Amino acid sequence: MASTNDPFQFQEFEEAGNLLEANRDATTISIEDDEIKPEKQRRAAAFSPDGEDEDPLASDDKTELLSGQQKSVPFWTFEYYQRFFDVETHHVKERIIGSMLPWPGKNFIHLYLRRNPDLYGPFWICTTLVFAIAISGNISNFLVHLGKPNYKYTPEFQKVTIAATAIFSYAWFVPLALWGFLLWRNNKIMNLVSYSFMEIVCVYGYSLAIYIPAVVLWILPYEWLKWCTIVVALCLSGSVLVMTFWPAVKDDHPKIIIAIMSAIVVLNVLLAVGCKAYFFSKPEQAVPADISAATNVTEAPSPT
Repeated sequence: MASTNDPFQFQEFEEAGNLLEANRDATTISIEDDEIKPEKQRRAAAFSPDGEDEDPLASDDKTELLSGQQKSVPFWTFEYYQRFFDVETHHVKERIIGSMLPWPGKNFIHLYLRRNPDLYGPFWICTTLVFAIAISGNISNFLVHLGKPNYKYTPEFQKVTIAATAIFSYAWFVPLALWGFLLWRNNKIMNLVSYSFMEIVCVYGYSLAIYIPAVVLWILPYEWLKWCTIVVALCLSGSVLVMTFWPAVKDDHPKIIIAIMSAIVVLNVLLAVGCKAYFFSKPEQAVPADISAATNVTEAPSPT
């Protein structure tokens, strides 16, 4: 028979049971080991949403966003231009409408771009305008000579190349020259308003959106309608450019202000009038070969 002082007897549990039977309203306290609780806390932290499972690249992006610093990449890389095509559809829609219906005294860059220029809208606006000019010019030429017996329609595909050269040169080289000139003048007078090259390209690209419906109306064989649409398009497009670049030059010398504003307006006028004169002008009617031969026979001097 085992001794009453056997260490393997759980006397403390029996005493606790007797106490609970004697006083059923008593409360018990469970004391965990100090080493168990930190372990549980570590396991709980491992399953937290912000724990170790978070993507390290995403955390780096969050850190850069919170610190206000972004990775700078060279301008000749694809990553540099990729961010200019990351734009929402409703932003492009707002900018197109804003370029067609400018608010008096409102700056297009401050109102719509908000230091977030894009190249998606300007690229597709220029591309659409190129094909609209080339196709509308061919259709207009066909309608003008429709019904004439001696006319034979031949599509002029070279108009696409010429239109692309004119439109994209205007949308890129003019902003480049303007950006360089404004940068030089800002170093002279320390103007508080300055624009980046991409912002200027974006403004010029969206300012061409009004010419797309105007070019489609040029298909109709009415000269008065063509000139009315040119005037309207020039006023809307020119007002967007003038109101945008006025704050950047208003503190400069009066002669510089007049020169810059005049250059902006004149180049816009030359683009519109040049496209109308080249792509929508009535070509000279070719004289049939039999009529030309008969005329030469009639006017030939009689032999002596």
